[in-house]
Amino acid sequence: MATTEKAPPSRMRAWMLEGLSDMGKGHGQPARQKESKLEHEGQPWWRVMCLTGVDYFSTLGYQPGIAALAAGLLSPIATIVLVIVTLAGALPVYRRVAEESPHGQGSIAMLERLLTFWKGKLFVLTLLGFAATDFLITITLSAADASTHLVENPHLESALHDQQMLITLILVALLGAVFLKGFLEAIGVAVALVGVYLALNVVVVIVGLWHVITAGHVVTDWSSALTAEHGNVFVMIGVALIVFPKLALGLSGFETGVAVMPHVKGDPGETDDNPVGRIRDTKKLLTTAAVIMSCFLIATSFITTLLIPEKEFESGGDANGRALAFLAHQYLGGAFGTIYDVSTIAILWFAGASAMAGLLNLMPRYLPRYGMAPHWARAVRPMVIVFTLIAFLVTWIFDADVDAQGGAYATGVLVLISSAAIAVTIAARKAGQRNWTIAFAVISAVFLYTTVVNVIERPDGVKIGACFIAGIILVSLLSRLARAFELRVTSVTLDPMAERFIRDMASRKIRFIANEPDQRDKAEYRDKIDQIRADNDMPDQEDFVFVEVTVLDPSEFEAGLTVRGEVLHNRYRVLTLESSSIPNALAALLLHVRDATGCTPHIYFEWTEGNPFANFLRFFLFGQGEVAPVTREVLREAEPDRARRPRVHTG
Repeated sequence: MATTEKAPPSRMRAWMLEGLSDMGKGHGQPARQKESKLEHEGQPWWRVMCLTGVDYFSTLGYQPGIAALAAGLLSPIATIVLVIVTLAGALPVYRRVAEESPHGQGSIAMLERLLTFWKGKLFVLTLLGFAATDFLITITLSAADASTHLVENPHLESALHDQQMLITLILVALLGAVFLKGFLEAIGVAVALVGVYLALNVVVVIVGLWHVITAGHVVTDWSSALTAEHGNVFVMIGVALIVFPKLALGLSGFETGVAVMPHVKGDPGETDDNPVGRIRDTKKLLTTAAVIMSCFLIATSFITTLLIPEKEFESGGDANGRALAFLAHQYLGGAFGTIYDVSTIAILWFAGASAMAGLLNLMPRYLPRYGMAPHWARAVRPMVIVFTLIAFLVTWIFDADVDAQGGAYATGVLVLISSAAIAVTIAARKAGQRNWTIAFAVISAVFLYTTVVNVIERPDGVKIGACFIAGIILVSLLSRLARAFELRVTSVTLDPMAERFIRDMASRKIRFIANEPDQRDKAEYRDKIDQIRADNDMPDQEDFVFVEVTVLDPSEFEAGLTVRGEVLHNRYRVLTLESSSIPNALAALLLHVRDATGCTPHIYFEWTEGNPFANFLRFFLFGQGEVAPVTREVLREAEPDRARRPRVHTG
């Protein structure tokens, strides 16, 4: 609110904080997305599908191997279960999420609207912890798998032996460098990468199926081994249902698919308030991506299970983390296999870019708005450095091992999908859609079961998720504490009556009385004036305007301030304000009045009874407490020039 002169920032600081003031504007999305939208005015849905596809489709690089390790000979059947859950569960859920959050807010925003006060903020922070797990593990796992494809290439294996950790860290660092330089619209690159990668996979699948068909004993040997190991079809299906949670990585990509909605081109002339075309085409995007991925998942799990010896999938085996690349080299030669490796490395690395963009889109949308991140968290480059360093740490903890990170990745994915399923269930219930409510409730139960089983069998996922959650909550609370005295009112608007009061007072000394409204009867205001005059030894001719602040949701951090004026009992002028914090609202009003009139306003308080520390906690958590000294401190931080600072009097 205050306009004070500040020393010009250094060139490094200016570069690091470039775009800071614009972050988070407009539907909670960073300004770089709004600018990008203005530049290309949206893209056809199939091109945007490739942007999310670099994350979703790239899981083919490691999913068949993980499925083989988890389910063994049952991998194709367990994958069919995964596909059924994808098409009948995750897809309907996220089609509904697209309807409910057409600006790319996702399921977290849907649940945020259902909860208020601190419980809502803590719930969102918990979901952000799992989202951070999902996106960060996407970066580290994809980089680790890319390095696996590089290290185990037959032409490079001897030169790069035992260098996987170093290569993974270099790939993560290169990803961070791209975003530090400035990540521009990359849909064209994504289209090229996805097109080439899927085309190469089509070749591998066709060749693999041809070998399965021509070598008839392969299918016979597999079916015989299945029967010998599991007995009958019903036992196989039961075991497949049990091991299905271990294959949950194949569900990744849906949250990213919703996050890229702002890039989808809508119908001509449609507005952001009613983006019918964008919603329709995003549903096409989600459906097409899910169908393509489902076909590839079934086909690749089938050919890798039948054509690759089981020992090759294990740690140290040639197919570990690179099952399809193994087939490409074995059946199509070293040249094609190397081309396949290069394509896989490129899309896996770019999947990390998609995840980084998701983090940069998600965190600035919530944390600074909650006051739970430093001011610089609205800027891209500092956050890129933070996320890159965390990715280094995660890579080191997991030793750049793809299999070791699978549990953490699956946990993040499943928690987000479960939260989305719960959110759409509540939305359907509120809309009175009984059949959809039941259907979504069943889907929610399936995903919750899958999440619980995954956590029990692979607790490392929830452990790393818990670390992210604990870190986010701790840093958030410390940041909120550090910013407690920051002026956080974004704008001040006066109604005609309030403006009239201010104009009238500007002709003499402007005096306000901070009043906590009680009965609001004539005696309350008369006694308050008498008390202020007595405490401050003021003559009777001095007149005042009362200011009353009502606290709404004290967990909110930033908001605009609307000031309304009224005359009570035909005598007392009162300004009423609604805010999340009484001291911040009063400080913002005083600075606005000073700037509007050119006069220095005065405000009068009475001391608050009680322990100062307890009163500070009341202010921190509930926006009340020791109002007078906190108002003065907010003013001191907002206006360093003591001569221009509004006066605070306490008697």
